[in-house]
Amino acid sequence: MTLVHGGRLVAQALKRHGITHTFTLCGGHIQAIYDGCLDEGIRVVDVRHEQTAGHAADGWARVTGIPGVALVTAGPGITDVVTALATAQRTGVPMLCIGGAGPAALQDMGSLQDMDTVTLMRPISKWSARVPEVGRVKEYIDSALRIAQSNVPGPVYLEMPLDLLMNYAEDSDPLTAPLAPPRPAGDPDAIERAAALLRAAERPTFIVGAQLRWARDREILRKLAEKVRVPYFLNGMARGALPHAHPCLFSRSRRQALAESDLVLVFGTPFDFRVEYGRPGTWNPDGKVVQVDLDGAELGRNRRIDVAIHGDSGLVLAQLLDAVGSKEAPAWVSTLRASEQRARDKMAAEIAQSSDPPNPLRVCHELGQRLGKNDVVVGDGGDFVATAAYTIPLEWPQLWMDPGPLGTLGIGPGFAMAAQLARPDARAVLVYGDGSFGLHAMEFEAMARQKLPVVAVIGNDAAWTQIRRGQVTMYGEERAVATSLTHTRYEQVVEACGGKGFWVEKLSELGPALDAAFGAGVPACVNVKIAGSEFRKNAISV
Repeated sequence: MTLVHGGRLVAQALKRHGITHTFTLCGGHIQAIYDGCLDEGIRVVDVRHEQTAGHAADGWARVTGIPGVALVTAGPGITDVVTALATAQRTGVPMLCIGGAGPAALQDMGSLQDMDTVTLMRPISKWSARVPEVGRVKEYIDSALRIAQSNVPGPVYLEMPLDLLMNYAEDSDPLTAPLAPPRPAGDPDAIERAAALLRAAERPTFIVGAQLRWARDREILRKLAEKVRVPYFLNGMARGALPHAHPCLFSRSRRQALAESDLVLVFGTPFDFRVEYGRPGTWNPDGKVVQVDLDGAELGRNRRIDVAIHGDSGLVLAQLLDAVGSKEAPAWVSTLRASEQRARDKMAAEIAQSSDPPNPLRVCHELGQRLGKNDVVVGDGGDFVATAAYTIPLEWPQLWMDPGPLGTLGIGPGFAMAAQLARPDARAVLVYGDGSFGLHAMEFEAMARQKLPVVAVIGNDAAWTQIRRGQVTMYGEERAVATSLTHTRYEQVVEACGGKGFWVEKLSELGPALDAAFGAGVPACVNVKIAGSEFRKNAISV
């Protein structure tokens, strides 16, 4: 045993949990942790805004399955990361944020950047605490990472005062230890009731959401869909769990499915705005509902359900497969497939357009054609990103990452940096709206300096279109304020930061620009002036 400073103890504790990278913006209060990370072989990745550090920690967890770690300095460093923790909480992603603080001996005396961050973080984290003394650093980190991964995953926050990090203690391991997160299976009686409903249903539909990401068997949904051949809709981090061409995977006919299904099985996704809160008008009022969630308190929120199963989506899918064996609903699949095909034919017509400037669906299609089998696509924006979500085909181990139900803009650079670090032999592709690019554009300097060849594709329509569309509809063109932009040359910003930039106004320029960006070896931005589209003409985001 050796006496080491508190920052080294932090690094040793993180290393025990398999943490290899941390994300930060420098601050005097947390420098001891950097020093400890150097000794323990943990990479310190620096960004240009603490919000990006938090989003990178979130993104690391989504790609690797291991909680990400953000290190932020006291006061405004911590307030800057609040949005990132709130995003991770709403999406159910495990991450640890360590915040600096002035010396405990000077607490409430007016030291630099002194504030009550523990209270600030409580509403947006699973646990928020101050480490009381240097000898308990490892114990608190063990507890924080255990809490972050248990039940529904989420963010945790630890405050560590400057004098604690500078003080010394023995580097022995605590009585606590890293623990694999427990994952509950479903109650056998509830599984059998759900299986009975599925066997009897004529028009059953599965909706599978983000909690599938934390299942230990990443192939379980594919195994189920081979035997239970009914419609499946995937959202959030479940995207890609079935091949894009799977005959039972649907994405453009969910409203019809909800309106006509006699049974909907909902896995790991809440009854929120994305599914119209589960209410009649969108959902068949006579249909049965089975809900599965890691959060028992989520069961039955917003609507009556027929079977409630508190459990891990992966384990419950496996239990259901064992209980049912096989199931087919060919007429129902055919009905939805016809509806799906009509929607896809309409999309295909826009994709085929040879317009100048290019149609947004064509831009997303061209991007999708260039993705590798391990690439990660990050969606940061509104209208253009929503188009990409429906257009770009994905299959695990490819990943789609977006902010989730909090709808946070600015997640892109942090997610993309984390993805590129976690998969250095693949490509992180950042699909941007021209509005969201402006939130954290300087992160391209951090990418270039740290040699992270992220590829960004901007759909530039010179507007906050997802908001402007509804604004014009409600108030008229002449009263549509604060939603207009210009066709700004954002790719020149990336070039000024050490990357490569490409401006595209014509369809003939698009393919060569994408190919050059993918081969650049440095951060690259393809800024595409896009045409208008009918694809999302009725979409209003409130």
